[in-house]
Amino acid sequence: MILGIGTDIIAVSRIKKAIDANPRFVEKIFTPAEIAYCSGKASPAQSYAVRFAAKEAVMKALGTGWDGIVNWQDIEVVLDTKGSPKLSFYGGALQLATSIGMHSAHVSLSHEKDYAIAYVILEG
Repeated sequence: MILGIGTDIIAVSRIKKAIDANPRFVEKIFTPAEIAYCSGKASPAQSYAVRFAAKEAVMKALGTGWDGIVNWQDIEVVLDTKGSPKLSFYGGALQLATSIGMHSAHVSLSHEKDYAIAYVILEG
């Protein structure tokens, strides 16, 4: 059964501006593993933007938005052994996902030069 669906689109330039204006932005929003992955890419801003969109999409699927209970680093985009994106939940996101009976989360990510988009489906 589908418990929640979320989507988000973001301009890559918005994330680039945030990173340039405040170097701590990356540490506040992304996990160490996400930072290591994105910083090694030819266009780090695209990789950060698509992960930001995924985190927003998860918050929408959970029905919370960014509420201070579910925090940015409670949601992590990881890659499986084939390189496909998967989601990991921690802290408030994990507690909420467990409380609503979520047993799996699906994510689809895409980006191009100017925009990044993510779709999330939560199943229970």
